Amino acid sequence: MLASCVNEAVPNAEDLRAALKERGWRMTPQRRLILEAITRSRGHISAEQVHREVVREYPEVNLTTVYRTLEVLEGLGYIRHTHVHGEAAQYQRTDEPAHQHVVCTVCGIDQELDVSVIEPLVDELRQRYGFHADLNHTAILGVCDACFGRRAPGQADDD
Repeated sequence: MLASCVNEAVPNAEDLRAALKERGWRMTPQRRLILEAITRSRGHISAEQVHREVVREYPEVNLTTVYRTLEVLEGLGYIRHTHVHGEAAQYQRTDEPAHQHVVCTVCGIDQELDVSVIEPLVDELRQRYGFHADLNHTAILGVCDACFGRRAPGQADDD
């Protein structure tokens, strides 16, 4: 049921309740608050940020419950996670446009990259190596132009 909402609209609590029930899960007050926090979010949000929002209304909820619920929501196709530069997972609703990240390892700047830029790489990996890359869960690391320009004279490109 929820899969029909993916990339179309944000499912409401009733959609999620039905999807959870189909899989033997209940819509608890904690899950409802977690869903509401994700629904209000724009872009990426961490489990810790979700937890901070939820404890305002439900102080007893623990971070483990948030992580478990995020796993359920991801399994239902409502959210996806990304790891950016070794940090904790960041979650994003699947109804938001897919994108990749490029992160400077020197200054830490993080820029969103349209996935159309890397689609040829994904196609090449599949055709040449028979490998089906999932680039939704990582970031491309490198050095931005500003930091690259500040290299010490004679410093190699790969330092």
